[in-house]
Amino acid sequence: MTVKYAPIFELQLSEKLQLLEDLWDSIASQPINVPVLEWQKEELARRKALHLQDPSLVGSWDATKARIRNRKHD
Repeated sequence: MTVKYAPIFELQLSEKLQLLEDLWDSIASQPINVPVLEWQKEELARRKALHLQDPSLVGSWDATKARIRNRKHD
């Protein structure tokens, strides 16, 4: 299969964003096909172990969202 990319770069920004969203939705609809790399598994295991050692290290979801929203962007 030959894919021609040039027309994609000629799209308006809103069209590019929609295409990106559609592609992501297509990938996410079949998560079994998305590989999880070994380093990602190791990082998740490390974070889980830290949480089990001291659950107070993790903030609530609401506090985390607030912290992210309040970040200053340089």
